[in-house]
Amino acid sequence: MIASLTGRLAFKAPTYLILDVQGVGYEVFIPLSTYYGLPNLSDSISLSVHTHVREDAIQLFGFLTSQEKDAFVLLTSVSGVGPKLGLSVLSALPVSDLVSAIQSGDVEKLTTVPGIGNKSASRLVLELKDKVGKLHPGLGPAQDSPRQGQDAIFDDALSALVNLGYRPQDAKDALKQVKKSNAESIVLKDMIRESLKELARG
Repeated sequence: MIASLTGRLAFKAPTYLILDVQGVGYEVFIPLSTYYGLPNLSDSISLSVHTHVREDAIQLFGFLTSQEKDAFVLLTSVSGVGPKLGLSVLSALPVSDLVSAIQSGDVEKLTTVPGIGNKSASRLVLELKDKVGKLHPGLGPAQDSPRQGQDAIFDDALSALVNLGYRPQDAKDALKQVKKSNAESIVLKDMIRESLKELARG
């Protein structure tokens, strides 16, 4: 099983990246929290990796911190929570918020994640309440990447939200609202985060 990878960042998108390790390109699926902290293309990077083996495929899931990887493993240990939904949870909620929501039984917060209904949220609380205490979130937020053109940021944010399970029109409306509220330029991470808040408000 592959537990970690270090190599050159050959490609990055909100949902996956390609890591060049001595000439071999590994496709690694990632949450938005990891995407936020990725360096520039061609820079070196190390990822904690979870290898998911299915009958028809072997998939790699990568994280910048071991805490995120541990959270992902815990989430996917719950019945009905597959790797894709696990990434959605980590994309929508920082590990610290996830731990807090599960320990306090905050079902409402958990249901803001696309794909998590009341039943799934209750199951997460029931099965993980006594286990999430071992997760220790990282100390600081990832660094913002250099500011990009606002149109490119809008498109990347829209792609990320759609990949998280939101309807394209709902995602567009939320992004437009965030853009309207921020006359100054805004980085991708903040645009996605604020849009998720708008979408959670309904």
